[in-house]
Amino acid sequence: MDQLRAIRYFSKVVETGSFTKAAHFFKVPPSSLSRRVADLEKSLGATLLKRSTRLVKLTEVGQIYYNDMQQILAQLAQSNETVRSYQTTPMGRLSISSMVSFGDKILLPLLDEFSALYPEIILDVSLSDELSTLGRDDVDIAIRGGYAPNERVLAIKLMDNGFIPVAAPAYLNKYGTPTDVMELKQHKGLYFKAPFGPTPWLCNINDQWHDVSGPAVVISNNGSWLAKKACNGEGILMSTRWALASYLESGQLQELNFEHPLTISQDAEMAVYLLYQKQRYLVPKVKAAVDFLVQKLQVKNESNLL
Repeated sequence: MDQLRAIRYFSKVVETGSFTKAAHFFKVPPSSLSRRVADLEKSLGATLLKRSTRLVKLTEVGQIYYNDMQQILAQLAQSNETVRSYQTTPMGRLSISSMVSFGDKILLPLLDEFSALYPEIILDVSLSDELSTLGRDDVDIAIRGGYAPNERVLAIKLMDNGFIPVAAPAYLNKYGTPTDVMELKQHKGLYFKAPFGPTPWLCNINDQWHDVSGPAVVISNNGSWLAKKACNGEGILMSTRWALASYLESGQLQELNFEHPLTISQDAEMAVYLLYQKQRYLVPKVKAAVDFLVQKLQVKNESNLL
């Protein structure tokens, strides 16, 4: 029995819900496809599918087997693409996932330049602050802020992702400029909502962590809207320096400096990371994108530090 072919037949039956549709996809007689799936079940000593005149459904063990086989088939497809694409022109669909604010302000303008260099690559870009798993979510490259991930991927640090406190001159004129972090508890707060919840205002004083968050006025995962509200003088905002750069340069917002710096986490290693699976780097389209983004963003970060 050709087990790999039988697994592909079985998977397509599950996806289409029909032996006939699966047979049409592979251009084989339904009886032949059905026989191969039956042989697969016989070799495994398990019933994978419940068959009726109208429906084909997975059994409990069939669901487990199907999930496992999808990972194997996806890995096989990746390996085949790597071999076929080795030393060829970068082309095909490239799936990129990025944080929303970073995508809007930094990534998308760079991808316009990338598209001009590699016109045969079709960009499939998703902006979301939800976490992605590269293998499961069919993502070639992910850009995330936070800490180096534990999943089995390569993580390249692109830039620091530290948060700074800012406020509009109008707000400070009305409510006063806080000079001590403890005074922040009396100030209005505009809070960014990360996947784990609103980001707090934290500081370390004499090796003790303190939450100095003021009362919330607005909580949102839309960084641009929060920045607009900060510019309108509605409260103090903690956000990344790269997201606030244009507002700081124009004077619409000004950074608040304290003896004890503010942060949103007790982990000091927060950064923006580019993530990809090691074996995918051999695929020309992925290699081209990784090399381009790392070069552009690391240079950008270095120039901002000068």
